[in-house]
Amino acid sequence: MEKDPSFLFSGIHFNKKKFSNDFAKFQEKKGSDINESEELREDSSFIESGKSEEKEGKLSVKKRKRKSVGSGETVQGFDVFKSSKSAVKSVEVNEENDEAENGPSKKNKELNRQLERDSLSRKKYNIHVSGNNVATPLQNFDELSSRFGCEPYLLSNLKELGFKEPTPIQRQAIPILLSGRDCFACAPTGSGKTLAFACPMLMKLKHASTDGIRAVILCPTRELAAQTTRECEKLAKGKKFRIKLMTKQLVGKADLSKLPCDILISTPLRLRLAIQKKKINLSRVEYLVLDESDKLFELGMLKQIDSVVKACSNPSIIQSLFSATLPDSVEELARTRMHDAVRVIIGRKNTASELIKQKLVFAGSEEGKLLALHQSFAESLNPPILIFVQSKERAKELYGELAYDKIRVDVIHSDLSQLQRDNVVDGFRAGKTWVLIATDVIARGVDFKGVNCVINYDFPDSYNAYIHRIGRTGRAGRTGEAITFYTEADLPFLRNIANSMKSSGCEVPSWIMALPKLKWKKHRPKRDSISTQSKD
Repeated sequence: MEKDPSFLFSGIHFNKKKFSNDFAKFQEKKGSDINESEELREDSSFIESGKSEEKEGKLSVKKRKRKSVGSGETVQGFDVFKSSKSAVKSVEVNEENDEAENGPSKKNKELNRQLERDSLSRKKYNIHVSGNNVATPLQNFDELSSRFGCEPYLLSNLKELGFKEPTPIQRQAIPILLSGRDCFACAPTGSGKTLAFACPMLMKLKHASTDGIRAVILCPTRELAAQTTRECEKLAKGKKFRIKLMTKQLVGKADLSKLPCDILISTPLRLRLAIQKKKINLSRVEYLVLDESDKLFELGMLKQIDSVVKACSNPSIIQSLFSATLPDSVEELARTRMHDAVRVIIGRKNTASELIKQKLVFAGSEEGKLLALHQSFAESLNPPILIFVQSKERAKELYGELAYDKIRVDVIHSDLSQLQRDNVVDGFRAGKTWVLIATDVIARGVDFKGVNCVINYDFPDSYNAYIHRIGRTGRAGRTGEAITFYTEADLPFLRNIANSMKSSGCEVPSWIMALPKLKWKKHRPKRDSISTQSKD
């Protein structure tokens, strides 16, 4: 018989009244301990029962899993013993989740790599851009087909015309325009700007249409407009594009609204007259190009340009400006007329080509200029040569002096009719004329193949005029020479020309660089007449 533990305390009398308070505390503590112990027992019993249930659950799941493999039924819940098929599925799901998580990061990495490649390509070709999401430069003309779906006729025409590799301006401007962005570009003379805007235009137009005029190209002079028309026709060979030059006869027609034309090339004044007389409809024009834009934005032509831009009312029109010089004022004006435009600069802004060897010659007086010209012809006459003077009167005088020197010389100025001017230009291009005397009427954009030397007989009236004049040589990768005569009257602006020479890599005497630099004004001093006869 087991004895109760209470027999140990037998014979002991405990006064509960005396120690009632302590006894009460003891009883509460004891009760709480009992409750806690009961709770622990319940918890332990719950754990034990949970374990047993878990074991039973595992066994049942295992049995169901074995059955489900044969039956194809799916069992939900946690499975400790995974089959090989379920393991493969879980791995595939995990890989898909990883791809979903890593997808954006992979895209960002690839985008960063592409941006880095674009940056290296632009650095290689001295291309500077500003704007958002600028298109990747072209590496070669074959990319026109692979990236933009260019038709075979255009690629074959490029090869036939001798274009093997795109020039820097063509590498960047063509993809920008094909991506539907506005663009204003500054590139040296002779760098292929005409092809840079004509090629994407033909690609986007795709085929001839009966919807009226779809593209407009504005040029500051008739000679440049005629040259651009010829270049566009060469590129469009094999397609039935209707490319028209706005002539005086065309403006005189009664109604031009039904003119079968895809690309219209014109000077601003003639096109403005047609608009004012409501003879022409430009509401469907998709592409507007302003060639030699800095000249077009001069005060004399600004109203004419505004009327043309307003007439081209298509909201989805793509506008582009191209020039060898881009003053800040023109750039600001361009930004106000364009939407989300990309700015492209090739080399240093407003500088001449590095292929042109530039030289300054002090002639002292007007008589000294003529003597220096005769001397240079006697030492080395390397035609074709272009000579620029500041006015048509001086052009006639110089022509009269050189006509008797047994040199094939001709002259072009604004007093000649359009037919006469065309004949002079054609004769110079054909090699019939060795020396061509000209005013600034042909200083912009006109491309004469293989001009070896440009002589500024009269000092240019502005920095831009100097850049465009000497840009008639050193074109399309060829070398050239530019000689500028100056007198005492030209000294205040000599430093401006010297800065251009230095930025192009030419040597300049230190005393010229020490001269004060003045802000350009129209520099057309009154000069003595050109004559070898004595004043007496």
